[in-house]
Amino acid sequence: MKVLGAVDIGGTKIAVGGVREDGTVLHRLECPTDAERGFPDALRRIEQMLREVEAHCSESLEGIGIACPGPLDPMTGVLGLIGTLPGWQNGDLCAELQKRFAVRVAVENDADAAALAEATWGSAKETGIFIYLTFSTGIGGGIIHEGKLYRGAAGSHPELGHQVIDPAGPLCYCSAHGCWESLVSGPALSAWMHKQAPNRPLLSAAEVCELARQGDEVAQSCVKRLGYYLGLGLANIVTLFSPDQIALGGGLMKSSAVFLEDALGIVRTICTQVPVEKTRITLASLGNDVALLGAAQSWLHRYG
Repeated sequence: MKVLGAVDIGGTKIAVGGVREDGTVLHRLECPTDAERGFPDALRRIEQMLREVEAHCSESLEGIGIACPGPLDPMTGVLGLIGTLPGWQNGDLCAELQKRFAVRVAVENDADAAALAEATWGSAKETGIFIYLTFSTGIGGGIIHEGKLYRGAAGSHPELGHQVIDPAGPLCYCSAHGCWESLVSGPALSAWMHKQAPNRPLLSAAEVCELARQGDEVAQSCVKRLGYYLGLGLANIVTLFSPDQIALGGGLMKSSAVFLEDALGIVRTICTQVPVEKTRITLASLGNDVALLGAAQSWLHRYG
């Protein structure tokens, strides 16, 4: 059975693992992204971790799949101007890793990759129209239609996280004011909490949600706002696509108990023109391994 190298590049950390073609994660390593250290340094660390994974699995890697934030060209593996990876523009993931390992390399947008994994090995098996959304440092989404990954013009990836929700909202690196990512991502919640309570230390999104769970009124108001904007974005997606299922993943969803019901209430209230009751909105089922599994599935989807 094939063993693939899987690489998940995020704004906060880089994870590398060995994944069998049946979806079993054999071994995993990770390190901080430290994007400011530059693309060549990240490549060096990715190569080192892949070598360690290969040695642990005691098998040569059949190929390497990579999940990375966009914009990027999935056919060439060349990176665009990525807001969470400043300075990495024009980095060529495919060419560099093919040169180092002499195997085929597949690169996908991280949300597209996770959508493929969830649709193959997770909760969305045999789902007609499926949308995976991830909420962490940023917001991304992947669309699967009848088992195929949806691509836009020139193979591009739809940026669901940059739909404008509130034009009076904060300025995002994408140049829009009040896009979904600037209102509902982990850093957005952290920043809003700090704005409401500037005398407190800067808290992570997880810490804000935990304070809300404990009854802190400021944190509760911030989380209430998050749930409202999460619901508006989900309602837009349900109205536009009327999908069979939406799965919500990413680090922020580990705290979903304090805001998801509010969001779902907004969806039910707003989506009057589509059969909203036919769209299942669930938490993603693959947990912390979804990105690595997505990286592996990206390779299998293209070469397997």
